[in-house]
Amino acid sequence: MFNAIEVKDRVVQWIRKFFEENGPGCNAVLGISGGKDSSVAAALCVEALGRDRVIGVLMPCGVQHDIDMARLLVSHLGIASYECNIEAAVEAVKASIPFPLQTMSTTNLPARVRMTTVYAVSQSLNGRVVNTCNLSENWVGYSTRYGDAAGDFSPMGQLTVQEVKAIGRILGLPDVLVDKVPIDGLCGKTDEDNLGFTYAELDRYIRTGEIDDLAHRERIDSLHRRNLFKLKMMPEFEYDPAE
Repeated sequence: MFNAIEVKDRVVQWIRKFFEENGPGCNAVLGISGGKDSSVAAALCVEALGRDRVIGVLMPCGVQHDIDMARLLVSHLGIASYECNIEAAVEAVKASIPFPLQTMSTTNLPARVRMTTVYAVSQSLNGRVVNTCNLSENWVGYSTRYGDAAGDFSPMGQLTVQEVKAIGRILGLPDVLVDKVPIDGLCGKTDEDNLGFTYAELDRYIRTGEIDDLAHRERIDSLHRRNLFKLKMMPEFEYDPAE
């Protein structure tokens, strides 16, 4: 039932409208991992704005075993790119904190340093930062707040993994990028290993409410409830001087 061509065209028009209203002539700047999400987001921006207005930032943390996939994408799209190794910055932050960080803090730190790097590049190159998260990740909170969850506009935030992949094929991206096994690049495991269920299973549940494994449904529902705060604006104390 998903019309990838129609939705792709609508997203492209939406990106153009965003830039018309929030930065005519600005560039789209995004982190490039070599996975499907950054690949599809970059390709959508190229179709919307032209390759001359899309800039990729490759950010290995030390040695990145799949960096060739990121390089393949920028070569395939013909976009400008910069490669910034963030290892020294990550280690400097850890060394500056006078106590051992918890495991999750250590795991999420590179994602936050990467987004800091993307914003530094974007602000220096007349850019707007592309958020590359998809609906499936957002649904279960599989993103790092102020890391990959940040950005100035989100072209795929309402699209599931399966829908993003379908659009990637319509855009003519190499299969090796669209079908690359998703890994977070932080803890060495695949997304699905960490989540405990497949994206195909999650996507079906999101769109239809149907799921075969009741234990997986309980886990998905629990993750969704616990991570709803990530999808909301930061709460503010409401002050009325007249009160």
